[in-house]
Amino acid sequence: MAASILLLLSALILLSSVSSPVNSLSLNYYDQTCPNAESAITNAVKKGMMNDKTVAAALLRMHFHDCFIRGCDASVLLNSTGNNKAEKDGPPNISLHAFYVIDNAKKEVEALCPGVVSCADILALAARDAVAMSGGPTWDVPKGRKDGRISKATDTRQLPAPTFNISQLQKSFSQRGLSMDDLVALSGSHTLGFSHCSSFQNRIHNFDTTHDLDPSMQPSFAASLRIVCPMHNKVKQAGAALDSSPTTFDNMYYKLLLQGKSLFSSDQALLTTARTKALVAKFASSQEEFEKAFVKSMIKMSSIAGGQEVRLDCRVVR
Repeated sequence: MAASILLLLSALILLSSVSSPVNSLSLNYYDQTCPNAESAITNAVKKGMMNDKTVAAALLRMHFHDCFIRGCDASVLLNSTGNNKAEKDGPPNISLHAFYVIDNAKKEVEALCPGVVSCADILALAARDAVAMSGGPTWDVPKGRKDGRISKATDTRQLPAPTFNISQLQKSFSQRGLSMDDLVALSGSHTLGFSHCSSFQNRIHNFDTTHDLDPSMQPSFAASLRIVCPMHNKVKQAGAALDSSPTTFDNMYYKLLLQGKSLFSSDQALLTTARTKALVAKFASSQEEFEKAFVKSMIKMSSIAGGQEVRLDCRVVR
């Protein structure tokens, strides 16, 4: 109970700083215009997760990838057209899935209040629900985002890559108004999900001129990854879970990171500065501290402005 109160207070405190010239967000944005929107979205996420355990990680990743390009404007949901290849078809986003969950939520919300709730707000709320339904914290999501009209696959080059070092990560996050503390907290989303071999191949084969394996990896862990991801892997779906409890939102990611059992170079990079390493250790030792920081950083990230309208179809600009 105390932890829930702390999370709510942190959300309310942070809300005072989540306005922008483009979007002004508020906790009660739909109270008068669509009071049942959140419950409809929650039900859609619940149905999706009942049928597919990977939905939670998919929705959280989708929201992150949306916000890091042009702000949180649901541009990641748009389909490619004859003369434009959209974000969802850019290389880093090819593995995104569970778009149907957002489609179903939008359909339900449109039935309640046509043309009122943005796809961007639906995605932000769905990501929150995905975390909560995976055993993580819940929080009040500031609302009032608008949907964008532009989605380009080439813009996905702006997404932080799993091969990034700490300097590259810091630059990527700071360009979006996010701090190193936010970087460590949001990296905790890697407690959910699965990665294909291509995202960590650089650490287990031909790491550098001296080492075939990344020496920062725990040897037996690296050896197990080489079995499922051989040098000339031909199994497109091959890969590994991001941590040992990939459908539960917990702090296991940080515990494994300290043991040399993380997948990405960008994960290992968090141990290369005193500040970020101290935060990793803090979150590894306290689920409550991790959740409190994660909620604060999620609200901050999901409030990056973008968009101008409310789309009636999350996949199409009309």
